[in-house]
Amino acid sequence: MQATTLPPRTADLFTQGLELQTGSALLRFGAARPRPADRISWSGDGAVAWLDEPRGHLWSVGEPTAAAGLILRAAHQLPEKVREFTGPRGVDVLVGRHLAVAGPVAWAFRWTLDEPPLHPAEERVTELDAAHHGELLAFLREHSPAHSTGPGSSDVSLWAGIRDAGGRLVACGAMSTLRDSGAPLMASVATDAAQRGQGLGAALTSWLTRYAVRRYGCCTLWQLAGNTPAERLYTRLGYRNEDPCVAARIGTQPAGCR
Repeated sequence: MQATTLPPRTADLFTQGLELQTGSALLRFGAARPRPADRISWSGDGAVAWLDEPRGHLWSVGEPTAAAGLILRAAHQLPEKVREFTGPRGVDVLVGRHLAVAGPVAWAFRWTLDEPPLHPAEERVTELDAAHHGELLAFLREHSPAHSTGPGSSDVSLWAGIRDAGGRLVACGAMSTLRDSGAPLMASVATDAAQRGQGLGAALTSWLTRYAVRRYGCCTLWQLAGNTPAERLYTRLGYRNEDPCVAARIGTQPAGCR
């Protein structure tokens, strides 16, 4: 099939059956089926890639060498559009042999289809609406400056929070979506530093997971590699951990000139 105005696509993302293999949950949950007519994608022997064009972000899944080849092909064909990428762990090193790669960050894409065990503090969780956006923004700026999404984002369907006895917000989190597929994505879970150790983050995470599973049949999230407390929590709540990824920007200098 041919893209309407851009380079040819070799195949649809789902022709190889990669979405059924261990380590390809990002493809299964992250790419829409059926394919959007305007989605730009590439397929190779053992890997697929698709472009989130507004962000300039190229997603890739599969065997690292094959995925790196697709990233390089996409960057060569669409140099003005492909500015960053996510792929299987190690792909940044392979791409870096040919292009300048900046700021690699290791992540795990995690997912569950099951409701977690009930946390005792879930009863304290309440939904927050647009009237609370200012409060949420101030809370995130203080307690989670690097939050992935903020109040008012079009991708967010729900904000939830926990308050202390005086009514002050002490934890919050959002239910966002993966852009192509619309799959539920937990994001921007944060706890007041002075309140940590009380299980508030665990209660909020459990509540949001239950909310998503009941309404959509699944919940997904991104976990920063090396975050041991988060890894233990997500594992305890039933999140699968089969998709180690790395995200990075494509630099402006040629490889070898850094």
